[in-house]
Amino acid sequence: MLRKLLSVLAVQDDRRAQAYREIIRREAAIGGKLFGDVHRNSRREFFCLDEHTWVWHEEWTDQNGIRHAVTTRYDVRPNGVLKAQDNQPYQYISVEEARSLYKAVDMYNHHIDTELYGLAA
Repeated sequence: MLRKLLSVLAVQDDRRAQAYREIIRREAAIGGKLFGDVHRNSRREFFCLDEHTWVWHEEWTDQNGIRHAVTTRYDVRPNGVLKAQDNQPYQYISVEEARSLYKAVDMYNHHIDTELYGLAA
């Protein structure tokens, strides 16, 4: 009986995790289009991973056919915003970059609310 209950709970957790990943994928796709069209053979994502973490990810192929990828992670803290790019150490961002991130987050929230969740602006 316990084994059956545990398997049911595991299935529910798996479904919940799959639903969460699907929501993140959809939000990331919308967020990636905030700053212009995404070119063919490219991918751009901008999304909120959790209540303190924002991610910007971009992939593209250059004119020589070489694939590139850059991932930038922003961790919002009470005393500032830390930024890490491609596994480099975290550093605090400038006030100007913080303002740009704030604008991006505001745009993201507006588009997610209206396009994904159908909420009125």
